[in-house]
Formats: sequence, C-alpha cells, structure tokens
Amino acid sequence: MTTSQTPSQSPSHSPPSSEHVSLRVLLRHDLPASLVVFLIAVPLSLGIAAASGAPLIAGLVAAVVGGIVAGALGGSPLQVSGPAAGLTVVVAGLVSQYGWAATAAITCAAGFLQILLGVTRIGRLALSLSPAVVHGMLAGIGVTIAVQQLQVVLGGRAQSSLLANLAGLPEQLLAHHAGSVLVGVLTVIILLSWPRLPKANIIPAPLVAVVAVTALAALFMVDVTRVDLPNSPLQELVLPVMPRGGALEIATAVLTVALVASVESLLSAVAVDKLHRGKRSNLDRELIGQGAANAISGALGGMPVTGVIVRSSTNVAAGARTRASAILHGVWIALFVLAAGAMLELIPMAALAGVLLVTGLRLVQLAHIRTLRRHDELLVYVVTAAGVAVLGLAEGVLAGLALALGRVLYRLARATVTATEQGGIWTVRIRGTLVFLGVASLVRTLRAIPSGTVVRLDLRVDHLDHAAYEAIEDWRRGHLARGGSVELNRAAFRAALRDDSARARWLHPWQQDQLVPEPDQRVSMLDGIREFEASAEPIRPMMAKLAADGQRPTQLFITCADSRIVPNLITTSGPGDQFCVRNVGNLVPPYGSNSNSVAATVEYAVEVLGVASIVVCGHSHCGAANAALDNAPSEGSALQSWLRHLEPSVRRSLARPDIVDPVSGAKLSTADKLSVTNVAVQLENLRSFACVRKAEEEGRLELVGLWFDIGAAAARLVLEREPYLVRADEELATAGTATDR
Repeated sequence: MTTSQTPSQSPSHSPPSSEHVSLRVLLRHDLPASLVVFLIAVPLSLGIAAASGAPLIAGLVAAVVGGIVAGALGGSPLQVSGPAAGLTVVVAGLVSQYGWAATAAITCAAGFLQILLGVTRIGRLALSLSPAVVHGMLAGIGVTIAVQQLQVVLGGRAQSSLLANLAGLPEQLLAHHAGSVLVGVLTVIILLSWPRLPKANIIPAPLVAVVAVTALAALFMVDVTRVDLPNSPLQELVLPVMPRGGALEIATAVLTVALVASVESLLSAVAVDKLHRGKRSNLDRELIGQGAANAISGALGGMPVTGVIVRSSTNVAAGARTRASAILHGVWIALFVLAAGAMLELIPMAALAGVLLVTGLRLVQLAHIRTLRRHDELLVYVVTAAGVAVLGLAEGVLAGLALALGRVLYRLARATVTATEQGGIWTVRIRGTLVFLGVASLVRTLRAIPSGTVVRLDLRVDHLDHAAYEAIEDWRRGHLARGGSVELNRAAFRAALRDDSARARWLHPWQQDQLVPEPDQRVSMLDGIREFEASAEPIRPMMAKLAADGQRPTQLFITCADSRIVPNLITTSGPGDQFCVRNVGNLVPPYGSNSNSVAATVEYAVEVLGVASIVVCGHSHCGAANAALDNAPSEGSALQSWLRHLEPSVRRSLARPDIVDPVSGAKLSTADKLSVTNVAVQLENLRSFACVRKAEEEGRLELVGLWFDIGAAAARLVLEREPYLVRADEELATAGTATDR
C-alpha cells in the first residue's frame, strides 16, 4: 500500500516475501521482537491457565508448543500462538467434567481434527460464520472471564459458571481480602493507564503491571496467594488419558475445541495480515500448524493452542519480519521455566486475575456493537453473548446461529406486493426480496386484479429467484390472453422475454450480453433517466439531507476518464462519499505545471473539504499508456501536450523490473506496467503541493495508490517497492477488528 508515513502513525512492517531468514534480519528484527513477545506471553499464559482451572505448567507448555510448532508449521508468518482467553470457558467446563488428564487427550484429538480440516482445504469455511455470532461469542466469553476473575481479585476462587460467580460476589465483598483487592486494583490501574503515557507502548502493559505489582507485593510483604509451580516441571507434566463418558459427548467436546480454536486462529490470522504489508496468510496451512501444535500440546499435558492477536500485534509492532520471532519466543519460555521458575512463584494470583479481567472486558467492543446495530444484527450478537455467558459456549453459539439463519429465511420471504388502482390503471409495486417463499402472496395479489385492465408492473427487488420469475411470467401471459395489457420498464420487459439466466438484468439494465449492443437493444439516456427517477424514492431523503448539509467527502479519487472505470462501483461508495477527478491517464501534473483544473481540485479537496485520503487509481488496458508508448497523438494536438506529463512515468517504467500480478502470477504487459508505475509517479507529484505535504506531516492525510484490472474486475494496491502490486481486498478490508482471545 502506498501511503504517507507520518509521525502519528504506527509503523507497519513488511516481512520478506520468501521464507528465507537472513542472519541480519534475525539479529536485527526477529530476536528483539521475540524477547518482547516472550515477556508478555508468560503472565498471559499463567493467567489463562489459572482462569481455566488447568495446572499452571499446562499454560506454559501450550505457550512453548504454540510458539515453536505453530510458528514453524503455520501459514501466518507473523502470528504468535499459545493459550487463549477465548477458550477459557470451554477448557474450564471440560476440566470440571472430565479432569485435566482427559482434557489434555481431548485437546490432542482436536489437534488431529484441525489437521484434517486443513488438509481437506476447508479452512476458509470457518470464516463464513456470521460476524454477529463470532463477536457475540467473544463478548460472552469476555463477560464470563471478567466476572470469574473478579472473584479472584476479591480474594475468592473462580467458579465454573457465570451465575455461580455472580452469586459468590457478595460473599467475597464482605470477606475483606484487602491484600488481593489492592493487588488486583493496582494491576487494572496500571493496565489502563500505561498505554496513555507517551511512547509507553514500547513495553507491553501486562508485563509492566505484573512486574510492578509483584515487586510491590514482595517489598511490602503483602499476604496474597501466589503462583505455585512444581519444583520439577518436566516430572510434573500430566500425560493425557482417555476420557470416560459417552462417545457422543466426547466427540462433541473434541469438535467444540477444534472449531473454537480454528475460528479463533483464523480470525487472528486475518487481523494480523492487516497489520503488515508482507506475505498473506495461507489459512489452510495455518489450520494444519495449529492442529499439529494442539496435538503435541495435548500429548505433553498442555492447554489448547490458538493464534492470539495481542501477542501477534506486539510481535509486528516490535519489528518482527519472519516466523523466527514466534519460534524463538517459545524457546525463551521453555528456558525460563526450566532455569528460573522460582521467579514466577513470586507473582500474586490477583495480579494475573487483573490482567485477565481487563482482557475479558476488552472482548466486548463498542465498535462491534455500533457496527452490528447499523446492520440490524445486534439481536444476534446479544442472544449469542447471553447464551454463551449463561448456558455455555456451544449452546450460545448454536442459539446465535439459529437466530441468524431464521433472520435470513425471514428476509428471503420478505417482499411487499401492493396493487392500487387510479384512473382505470392498476399499478403493482413489488419491493424487497422475492423468492419462492413469497410467491403465494404475490400470486394472490396479481389474481385479484380484474381481467382486461391496464397494469403497470413496478418491480424493484433485491433478489428474484426462478420460482418468482415464472409466477410473474405466467400471470403476465394469462392477463394478456384475457384482453388486458401489462406495462414494464424496458429493462424488465427485455428480461421477461429472455431465459431465466437474464433476470438479474431487471436490476442492472446497463449490463448487456454484448459489449456493443445492437441498436434496438440500447437503453437511451432518457430511458435511463426515467428509470432512475421512478426508482429514486428510497434515496430522496438522503439526497435532500446532502443538499441541506453540503458535501463532506472523506476521499479525493483521481482516476482515468476511461468509460470502463466506475469509481463508486469499485469502492462501493455512494453520493457524498467521494470528490472525484477524471482525466486521460489519471494524471496529476506537478505543482506549477500550469494544469489549473487538477491543481485547483487538489487544493480544494485538501484545504476546504479536508479529505482524509487521496486515491490515485490507474487501470489495465489504458489507452493513454498505449498512446504514450506508441507516440500515437497527432503532432501539436492537445492530447499530445497533455500526455507529455506521462513522460517521467514512461522513463521509470522502462527502467523498472517486471511487475507480476499478485493473484495470477502473470507478468504485466508493457502498457500495464506503465500504468502501474504511473500511479506511483502521480503520488509523488501530489506531494509537490504544499497543502498535501503539510496535511501528511500533520497526520491528516493518507495517499493511496490503486490499480484496477478491468478484465478481472479486481483492485490492486500499488507499492513503491517490490512486489509493487498486492491484493487490495486483503490490505484494505475493514472487517471487524479482532482482540486477544
């Protein structure tokens, strides 16, 4: 991604595109990053083990195995794996039902199931879960963890269920365990206040909180429960045993651990990909790596392993470039436990509970709630969260999925069909989503219209399936046969005469079977205007508000005048979102080049409208690029004068190495390579404007290079370094932000 780097922006690191790790990269980047991740992983692993009811050594075993095995075999180069807060409720339930040794066996079996899922290449299917269900699951887990650890902060013991923990809070409040409360509250205060200090994020807040509180507790001899590790860790490992119980119950437990761990890891991997500009994650390989880690962790008596975003984001921020950092962090944990385990026993349990209390609360994110509310998915989120917190993880997720599926079916069946008569003309309006579930209501309304009448059919639906299409067609033919008439707009009428595969064109009349349609198939501009005005009622309130409030676009979009480039279509934006400039070759002549139109637009967008980003978008099969390479413009023409601004791009393109498409792997043509290079040159030209430079320096403006492949209908981001092009869907996606699980 070609963006401006300002002091207010956090650095983004770019690992090498290959798996090779040079000694220089290892010593300069990965080794220091691994030490930072190691320091934050130890207290988190101990806290999660304590919250899950597992032996503390099991949390450290999972951290070691997750770092080394998942780090080496996984498909996410910078993801760090280990025990995760998101599995706390699941593990606690298994421990209470089967015991720790059997839980370790379930973890081992779940690992083999994850390997199978990865081998069968269905890793991406785990991401098909509704975001409302996923975020609701995490929120329910977060609330459960927070209330559970509040018990420990107050000096009590965590119970296995939310209701039991809530019921026990009054008793703990009356017990007055001053030492534990002081330690826990101080830990929470440090965790919340440390990131607010200037440049304090260099050292992770959990590490600072645990070290500071442990030192104070030791200095003032505070009477609190502390970490209790075995004297000989290797001899105290609990080997797995076969769980006792029904086969269905055990299989359900294995499936639950495998699926939850898989979803956690894949969500984390996708989130980590958004933090750097290097190689993207291979999700199927990541599942195999996570499965191998869980199989080995369970076999050694360790906890379940997943990818975790806090440790992973710390890894990226600390400068890691390759998977060596994650592997080394696991090595450091193993050496520390074997050589300096006595130091861990100084840590108060209330300090670890404070860390987990804050971690749990952060799983409930207001940003997710606001987003889901806007998309009318808040009910699914609430039901899932409440179900997970009160009933259990599996029950809560199933309740959320059932509600989400029910809402989908309701929306599929939801269509409004009205028939009104005025002046002897019947108007039938169809709105919503029209599928087979709504055909009965549609047919009843249509059959109620008297024979021999004039009918205008106004069809504006989100989706139309085969059954609904045939129902309309059968009624239309019958009404015509009984002496009536049916008026459709041109697009709808053409679709009615075609086969079923053409019915989507009722919604998109600009799509044609041929690039250049026959004259009698063309929709004239006036026809298009009439169709727009007939269907504009839903957007008129928004347009009226835009007219009253004025324009407040967040983006200046500079692109080519090519008729095949539709900025709002590419960026899925609407009225009021973009301030747009179009010219031949998407050019931004440097400041002072006597190109007043472009210069005035840039200055107006930055200084008056205050846009947050400027996007320069080139495209494949660019006529300007071909003309510049072939010297096609006529001598002395305005086009020749304009294309002289492309000459710096031509020179740089000819000196540049081949550029490869990030998806197909094919080398770009000479003209396409020029259009990619030209985007980078125009970004440099933008920085010749004083207002752009100032906005960048103040962190108010971001510059983005984009290249649109017309044939593939796909956008690529333009970089100013190898590999020059990257997939825009992976770099710019704004799907929900993951949190540490």
